[in-house]
Amino acid sequence: MSENCDHNCGGCSTECADREETKNDFSAQAHELSKIKKVIGVVSGKGGVGKSMVTSLLAVTMKRMGYNAAILDADITGPSIPKSFGLKEKAQGSEIGLFPVTSKTGIEIMSVNLLLENDTDPVVWRGPVIGNTVKQFWTDVIWGEVDFLFIDMPPGTGDVALTVFQSVPVDGIIIITSPQELVSMIVSKAVKMAEMMNIPVVGIIENMSYFKAPDTGTEYKIFGESHLEETAAKHGINVLAKMPIDPKLAAACDSGMIELFDVAWLEPVGDVLAKML
Repeated sequence: MSENCDHNCGGCSTECADREETKNDFSAQAHELSKIKKVIGVVSGKGGVGKSMVTSLLAVTMKRMGYNAAILDADITGPSIPKSFGLKEKAQGSEIGLFPVTSKTGIEIMSVNLLLENDTDPVVWRGPVIGNTVKQFWTDVIWGEVDFLFIDMPPGTGDVALTVFQSVPVDGIIIITSPQELVSMIVSKAVKMAEMMNIPVVGIIENMSYFKAPDTGTEYKIFGESHLEETAAKHGINVLAKMPIDPKLAAACDSGMIELFDVAWLEPVGDVLAKML
């Protein structure tokens, strides 16, 4: 321990015995009836990059590949996962725990919107309450036989990300970006936080990478040229996929039909994740 240590391990990258002991104090056990093999955090340094949509598509992709997938929606103040899957029923509980809602194809989902009386009710909570809610989604929800639990994180590197990384045994994170000049800075922040918390970075997915004209097949870089390869190389991480802008995907999410949207964009990501089992 440094003589200048302020005991704030969440903001310190120094490894020491005291840091490890403190960090373990935050760890939380999943519900005793849950059977989860791998936990993957899906993060973004800023909002508006389609992180929740990509999280949903990752779960759908793994389910199509024959794996049991689940989503823990940690974006408490902006939950959109249930809408993408067209979920109308509410999560139910008993004295032993809370049960996730299962989608049409068998993907288990837990989100605050599955607990609110109305989907449009705002969640006006302070940071600690939000963090505790996310933690309870891990400790109190009875997840079934899950190969991959995807955690849809809120944008940035704030309270919720810290709670998840300290409480949940995350096996790796996937960073979602878009092709803009801000990407280098945003990716750097996400990578550095993962390094501070000793979480491996599986790789980066670039969303809204291009638009392919349906009549000619010509690709247009709506948000400019991507510099993702340079940024990824700088940090020694892999570019897993580049997803196009597709109005049909947006329409599928809006109508709750993402499970019927059949594309192979994220199959290479699925192959990478499958090797983690």
